[in-house]
Amino acid sequence: MDPLDHLLAERACERLVVGFVHRLDLGEPASVAELFTEDGTWEWPEDGRLVEGRAALRAYFGSRPADRLSRRLMSNILVTVTAPDTARATSYFSTHRVDGYQGGVVPAGPPVQVGHYEDAFRRVDGTWLVERRVLHLPFGGPTPRAERPAQDRP
Repeated sequence: MDPLDHLLAERACERLVVGFVHRLDLGEPASVAELFTEDGTWEWPEDGRLVEGRAALRAYFGSRPADRLSRRLMSNILVTVTAPDTARATSYFSTHRVDGYQGGVVPAGPPVQVGHYEDAFRRVDGTWLVERRVLHLPFGGPTPRAERPAQDRP
């Protein structure tokens, strides 16, 4: 591959990794399905979850609680271009989140998840997309509920 094409492929895949969490945290969660190929998959082997295809991905990610506040931090994104139209990546993440969010500032706590993703990407009609995303979660716990603001307490 031409070095510039290689660099552009790496960058496009990095943007997919970051765009995924951006859409979950700050956008419309169901829209992450648009980042996948039509037959794309999201998998969590330890939990036995496998979501296949854009329609199923849209429903799965769109079903997150409306009162969930989350922020994911991505790091160590390492993309390896394997061919002109395929690539792989490993990236680390930590997730901070609460359910029952009603606005304002929530006291910071430890992340509820720390893990990594293994991704496979494919270029379709000139656009890089996620073909397969596998979640590995060595550190995880329950999502806490946000406390009501002090002015709302009896």
